[in-house]
Amino acid sequence: MGRRGSQAALTIIFILFGFMLATQFRARPPISGNVPYQRAEELSVLLKATEEERDRLREEVKVLRDRVAEMMAGENQVKVLRDELLKARILGGLVDVKGPGVTVEMNDSQVKSSGVQDPNVFLIHDDDVLRVVNELFAGGAEAVAVNGQRLVATSEIRCAGPVFIINGVRVAPPLKIQAIGDPVMLQNALKMRGGVVDNLALFGIEVKIKTEQEIVVPAYSGSLNFRYAKPVKDEGSK
Repeated sequence: MGRRGSQAALTIIFILFGFMLATQFRARPPISGNVPYQRAEELSVLLKATEEERDRLREEVKVLRDRVAEMMAGENQVKVLRDELLKARILGGLVDVKGPGVTVEMNDSQVKSSGVQDPNVFLIHDDDVLRVVNELFAGGAEAVAVNGQRLVATSEIRCAGPVFIINGVRVAPPLKIQAIGDPVMLQNALKMRGGVVDNLALFGIEVKIKTEQEIVVPAYSGSLNFRYAKPVKDEGSK
């Protein structure tokens, strides 16, 4: 009886032990099924991080595009201002300019005074130069220089004994006047019948006109200080 009871007890213990093992194996998921699950979680985390990085980069691209657009707009405005400034400097005679035009050479008359006429009538005077310059501007000249002195709004042409004063600089005959513009129109303006060249020819004043395909008129080099002239403020901007 003792031996059979021991065997029966061992049998029951083995059965319970086997049942516990079977239950444990059934409750625990298989190893092969756990690996894909962990991988899916890793991929999900990686996908989320990638999407966040994508959104951040999209926002950064948008900011950069806005900055580029602002810079391009600013560059366009700067270009417009530079062009306007260059036009103003050309109009003011502050830069060297080149283009087609005419060269006018003026010199005193070689006619000898008979003693009856005033000898001064055979010499070039400031009003003679002024008439030539005015005709050139009337003929469409865009830039004019006399013996290298650019004529601007404040330029003066006046006699000072045997020489001229232009932009505060002494200039003596012969005079070389350069004018940029339509060569034909400039030449016709000077050579019109009864015009300035015909009148000067009556006293033997030499005036030679030559059309040029390209001449260079230098910039004004005098003072640009304004003590009294002030810009007028726009009333609409107040």
